[in-house]
Amino acid sequence: MSDGLVIIPTYNEKENIEKIIKAVFELPKEFHVLIVEDNSPDGTADIVKRLMKEDKFKNKLFILERKGKLGLGTAYIAGFKWALKNGYDYIFEMDADFSHNPEDLLRLHKAVAEKDADVAVGSRYVKGVNVVNWPMGRVLMSYFASMYVRFITGIDIKDSTAGFVCWSRKVLETIDLDKIKFVGYAFQIEMKYTALKLGFNVVEVPIIFTDRTEGESKMNTGIFREAALGVISLRLRKMLGKIKPVKKENK
Repeated sequence: MSDGLVIIPTYNEKENIEKIIKAVFELPKEFHVLIVEDNSPDGTADIVKRLMKEDKFKNKLFILERKGKLGLGTAYIAGFKWALKNGYDYIFEMDADFSHNPEDLLRLHKAVAEKDADVAVGSRYVKGVNVVNWPMGRVLMSYFASMYVRFITGIDIKDSTAGFVCWSRKVLETIDLDKIKFVGYAFQIEMKYTALKLGFNVVEVPIIFTDRTEGESKMNTGIFREAALGVISLRLRKMLGKIKPVKKENK
């Protein structure tokens, strides 16, 4: 059995899903893949189920189907719980659209499994700005959003909204996943913030982020609004003592 599970949330990803699954399974290290599928009307789930029947994917590719589009955060929480229940030590977040290069899974895994990280973040901004195919306005919005998060929360993560992450099992077991409040991209901020405040070592691994070439983006103004207001509430929760450090054990 692989020690790593890649969680890929999907909604209308028929153009990308088969290619991204095959790309993960072609890596020199074996990863298992869990698709968290939000009842896509375009038939994404049918493609995954077809692949699951192929010998090379059996007992390595899984699907968790939900009733509808319930939000990125709840998709990952469901995936995290499934991963913990099924014994994985390293749990990854990754998009279906190739904005995250599957080959970088190896680097994220190494940072946690072989070095001293508890969480490894695939970062667009740790070494300048490494984003391809985004309009300048969106690059600036994303970059300054991360600066805003650092200013409000005090955390030293340059890409706090990043959605390409490797979590060690002990971090996800320590975080009370049922108390994670946000469902959009603020979920990414909340998870990293909580891990840091609990005393875990979060490192950034530089990646090149490439915007999707197929399918449609899930970004909207509501997601940005939640993120902007959410970081203020995170700071208040810390001030009220609702996030307390835990004693860490050696790996």
